[in-house]
Formats: sequence, structure tokens, C-alpha cells
Amino acid sequence: MAPRDSKKLEEISNSLNQQYEEKVRPCIDLVDSLRSLGVEKDLSLPAIAVIGDQSSGKSSVLEALSGVALPRGTGIVTRCPLVLKLKRVETGVAWSGHISYQKKERVLSKPEDVGTAVSDAQNALAGNGKGISHDMITLEIKSSKVPDLTLIDLPGIARVATGDQPVDIEKQIKDLIEKFIRRQETISLVVVPANIDIATTEALKMASKVDPHGLRTLGILTKPDLVDKGAEDTVVSTVNNQVITLKKGYMMVKCRGQQDINANLSLAEALQKERDFFEQHPHFRPLLEEGRATVPLLAEKLTKELVEHIGRSLPHLKQQIDLKLEVTEKKLKQLGDGVPQDENEKKSFLIQKINGFNQILTDVMRAEEDTSSGTRVFTKIRAEFTKWKSQLDKKTTTFEENLRDEVEEYSRVRRGKELPGFVNYRTFENIVRNHIKELEEPALQLLTDVTEIVHSCLNEIANTHFEAYSNLLRAAKEPIEDLHEEEYEKAKEKIKSQFRMERLVYSQDGLYSWKLESVKNKPEPKRNGFAYAMSADVRQMAQHLSAYFMITSDRLANQMPLIVQYHVLHEYISHLQTAMLAMIGEKNAVKLIEEDSGVARRRKAACERMDRLRKARQVLSKFVISGPCLAPCAKPFTMDITMIDELPSPIPPQPPTISTSFLGHFCTSSIDVPQTSR
Repeated sequence: MAPRDSKKLEEISNSLNQQYEEKVRPCIDLVDSLRSLGVEKDLSLPAIAVIGDQSSGKSSVLEALSGVALPRGTGIVTRCPLVLKLKRVETGVAWSGHISYQKKERVLSKPEDVGTAVSDAQNALAGNGKGISHDMITLEIKSSKVPDLTLIDLPGIARVATGDQPVDIEKQIKDLIEKFIRRQETISLVVVPANIDIATTEALKMASKVDPHGLRTLGILTKPDLVDKGAEDTVVSTVNNQVITLKKGYMMVKCRGQQDINANLSLAEALQKERDFFEQHPHFRPLLEEGRATVPLLAEKLTKELVEHIGRSLPHLKQQIDLKLEVTEKKLKQLGDGVPQDENEKKSFLIQKINGFNQILTDVMRAEEDTSSGTRVFTKIRAEFTKWKSQLDKKTTTFEENLRDEVEEYSRVRRGKELPGFVNYRTFENIVRNHIKELEEPALQLLTDVTEIVHSCLNEIANTHFEAYSNLLRAAKEPIEDLHEEEYEKAKEKIKSQFRMERLVYSQDGLYSWKLESVKNKPEPKRNGFAYAMSADVRQMAQHLSAYFMITSDRLANQMPLIVQYHVLHEYISHLQTAMLAMIGEKNAVKLIEEDSGVARRRKAACERMDRLRKARQVLSKFVISGPCLAPCAKPFTMDITMIDELPSPIPPQPPTISTSFLGHFCTSSIDVPQTSR
């Protein structure tokens, strides 16, 4: 290559590296920062989870990507979720590692320390046996020879418990894996040996269960050197997405086997050996040429997938944080600030709690309560009153429709000496009383329904307001229950009394005359399209009955809601407020606000959640405003064979080369993320 062309390519490389550092690394650092804050306890973060059956080659893939030897052995090796953070640094910067779990941290000075450090962490979390733990280990590696990538390594799926493993080890591992991969924010990296039927692997079955359309699943085929002669075409079809379709497709890699490890083959040498294998393989060489084989190309694809995934998740992530903050703030408000230690302050605190409760009751009574938690109580009550009015209107309509037949029956059976057209008042009274009596049961049902609405509301308010103080809550429940029954019985007796009064049959003369005149002016009813012929006495009686029932219906439409509202809302709440205030003067009243043992713990947990969510929102807001994230593509990672481990026979580093695929994959447009005010 001419010196001029070489210099030009070097300038392009430097420019791309600068844009890469400005755009790709911040995206991954953002999620890593949120995870380090502990936000994953509250919401799901974009992640790539690595899963596979035992002996699938999962650990070998992670070793090849990270350049360090992770724990190996028979049975279950990965016994805790391992967050593997790979951070690419500038050439010349020394390798560094850092491992943390629970509240312990350890700095690693050389790659050889990683395997022992991870094993020690797993033993501390899951014990020295073969059990597993849901507690996470975070391993951070900074090197100029690793891709910018964060992965979560999960235990390999064991089908049968062996040795000192728990008998339900398979279920434990599957539950742990499903906890991660069922989240929509997680990309499942499924590692499968190329020499077995992919459809039989438990890992792919689990991924398909939570991601049936394969939208967030990427398949990795390992051990291609073990594929039987004649089966290569089937493997190629799998990688070409022709067997089990995955939206993100498949990659194939060849990592170090046990024989290579026994021969002290370094990870760097293994990369060169892998490339030689694919270049020389007659069936798999096209996969290399198409960018679907070797660890370096896998690293490139994973970085690209993760950055794209983070970019898509950002807007939803901010919404989730805002929602969780709102819920946590409300929870903290319910739990309060805690009971003061001073006796005088305790008394004031009790008065404050009871006055706050009573104020909420007053707001409910006035229909002015906060509606953020749901519909206002009186809105629900009004709906019941409207239902009652509808029942009266329906009764009036059916009454008028059936009245003629009923009057004719009375006239035929009970008519005395009176001439046609003369109304028998006793008959009039009997018909009125029978129909009004039918309304008593619906009126009592109205009382029951409204009473239950108010009673449930007051219980809910007490449970929320006194949640942290079980003694005060129990004390409040007594008047809530007693007054509920007391006011219900008073209202019930008034309703029954009202219906007894309605049997007297009375109306003001002027009102009755006006209503009767309006009934007489109505057109005659028809049956089957023809006027219905009635005798004079039947017509007269029907008109009087219709007029009176309309007056009674209007009276009951207002009177019943007034009785119900007066007793089960106003009187109930007023007497409850008085009973609550009386508690302040009782002996040992301050015992009412003794806090439950678990309340302080819940308050502390809520405060910690609030703190990390606020920090997460701040981190996310700064990131969204600066908008450094790369759009759906990222700079491919070029993995040098001079990996970070010490080589027995170091291979001199080659000058960097930039391929056309390197230039073509990189893009600098930014992800479209809504801007938010800080």
C-alpha cells in the first residue's frame, strides 16, 4: 500500500475511533452505571444474558471475548449470575480488573487472578457445595484488547442432580435463568454445540418460551470441529436461519477445548487457530466471509446489538423510573417520618395523625377528596342515586301500561252502587298502597349499597393513613364498625317510616290538581295501533292513579337519597371524627402510635429505593440531554491475536488495517430520544 493511502486510512481510523469513544462507550457506561446504583432491583435494564446447557461451550465463549480464564470444571461451574463488564481502553494502558459482590470488592492486577477471584466469590455467595445463588457478582475488565460490551453469564442448565447438588437443582437453575430472560429488556444469547440437534437443547427451549417469535434471541454455535462428516450442511442451514428462525440470527465460533488448555494454548493463539479453521474449512468458510463466524466478529455483533438495544430502551426506561418514583413517594408518605422519641412530641404527633385523618374524612363528606387514587366517594354514591331514580321511572312506566287492566279488574270485582265515572276512593287507596309497597325493597337496597361504599372507603383511608401504627389502626376500626351499623339501622328505620307514611296517601290540593290535569291532557293509550276503549269509571280511576303515583315517585326520588346521605355519610363521618378526637385524651394514648417492628425496615427500604431512583433519573437525564448514543450500528471490534494474557511465544503486533466492512458498518447518526428538562 502506498504511504499516502496508508496515512489516509490511519486518519480515517483515528476519526472513527474518536467518534466510537464519544458515542458507543457512553451508551454501555450508562446502563452499567444504572446497574451499579442497584436500579435493577426496581426495574429491568437492557442486557445480554448468556445461557446454555451444561458443556455447551458457554464458558469458552466468554473466555474468548474477555481474554481471561474463567472457572472451569465438571458439573455446574457458574453458580451465580456474573455481570461481565468489558471496557476497551487506549493502547498502552495497563490491564486492570475489579470484582465486587454484596459489599465486598477486590482489585485484580493480572488476568490470571480472575478465575480464583470468581470462584471465591461464588463460594461466598452460594456456599462451597454445588448449590446456586441469585446474588450477582460483577467482574469489570479494562483492556485495549477487549470489546466494549457487558454480558450477564448465567448457570448452565443441569438436567439431573449429581453428587452433593440439591435434588431440585434443575428447577433452581431454570427459575434463575427465566428471571432474567423473561424481561423484554434482555437479549438472550443462547450457546449451543454445533454437533447436536439444536431443537433438543433446553436453553433454546427456554428462550423460545419467553420469546416465541425469536425477536430478542441470538444463537451461538460452538464446537464446529466436532461436527460429523456429512452433517455440515445441516449446521450451515442452522446458521443461515433455515432451521429455527431467530430475528437476530446465528453466529459460529470455535474456542479452546480441554485438549487445547492441556497443551497450554493461549487465548490469543486460540483466536488465530479459530480463524485458520474457518478459512480452511470447505463448508464453513462462507460463514466467515459473510461475517457470521469467529469470536472477533461475534464481539462486533454483540456490541452493535447491545448499543441498538440500549438506544431503543431509553425512552421507556425514563418513564419506568418516573413511575417507580411516584409510587415510592406515595409509599413513603404513607409510612411517614417515624415516631418522635420525646413524650410531648409523641402527643403532638398523635394529634397530627388524627387531625390528618379527620381532614380526609371532611374532604370525603364534602366531595373534595384527592382523586389521584380513584373515583370520589360521592361520585359513586350519586351513581346509586341515579340508579334509584331509574327504578322509579321504570316503575312509573310499567304502572301506566298495566293500570287499565288493573283498574278494570278492581271495578269488575269490587265496584259498589256508584254509577260509572264515580271514583271509589277505597279502591284508589288500595291500588296506590300496593304499588308503593313494591318500592320499599329497592329503597333498602339503595341504603345497603351506599353504606357499603362509605364503609369500604373509610376502612381504606384508615388502612392507608395508619398503616405504620397497628394500635391506632385497631382503635380506629372500632368506631368505624360500630358507627357503620348504628347509622345503617337509623337510616333503615327512617326509610321504613317513610313508606309507612306513604300509606296515608296525601298530596297538596294544588299540586295534585295540576298533576291530574296534565295526565288528562295526555293522548289516550293505544293497543296494537288502535285506541283502547275504556268505560268512564276505569278512565277516571286510571287518571287519578297515574297523577298520584307520579307525585309519590318524585317525592321518593329525593327523600330516599336525603335519608341515606344524611345518616351513612354525614352523621357516620361526623360521629367518627368525634370518636377519633376522644382518643387523644385517653390514658396511655401515646401507645396508639407505637410503630410496628417491620415499618422502620420498610421505610428504610423505600428511602433507599427513592435515593437510587433519583440518582438514576439524574444520570439518565444528563445522558438524554447530551445525546451521545450511537444509532443502530456500532464500530466493529477488531480483536488482535496479541490478547491480554502472557504468550509463551509472543507474536509481534501487526499494524492496524481497516476493511471495507469496518467502514461500512459504522454510522454516526444519533438515536432519536425525546429531550427532557432537567
